[in-house]
Amino acid sequence: MASQLGRFGLRVLRVTASTASIIELLRSDWTGGVSAGLAWLLFVQLERRLQAGSTDEPEEPLS
Repeated sequence: MASQLGRFGLRVLRVTASTASIIELLRSDWTGGVSAGLAWLLFVQLERRLQAGSTDEPEEPLS
């Protein structure tokens, strides 16, 4: 349950960052637009890592 809520929150942050980036760039606020774009990229990479981690099988300890 907490994992699903966290993933939903991450999606909300990703959508918010991309929207903010587009709006700021349209307003010619380059600093805000680029910052929001970098935040969006960070959230995308984090979401990909979480998805990749959830499909991997747990590693067995070395003997």
